[in-house]
Amino acid sequence: MLPRMKPAIAPKLLNDPLFKELMAEGLAMQDRFSAEPVYAKTGKGYLKSAGVAELQKAKAARQRKQPS
Repeated sequence: MLPRMKPAIAPKLLNDPLFKELMAEGLAMQDRFSAEPVYAKTGKGYLKSAGVAELQKAKAARQRKQPS
């Protein structure tokens, strides 16, 4: 069994608000990513579509952020 590698994160990134936002967004959609090849053995995966409730929630959040 191979030891698990833990990627190092630069300490200055840990306090960066953009980095935190991107990490949160990436982790939130992690369960939707399927690493299975779609048409051939390309090694590429795809992102499963979100449910209706999730899309409505994202749309409402985007509308709240837009200035009137």
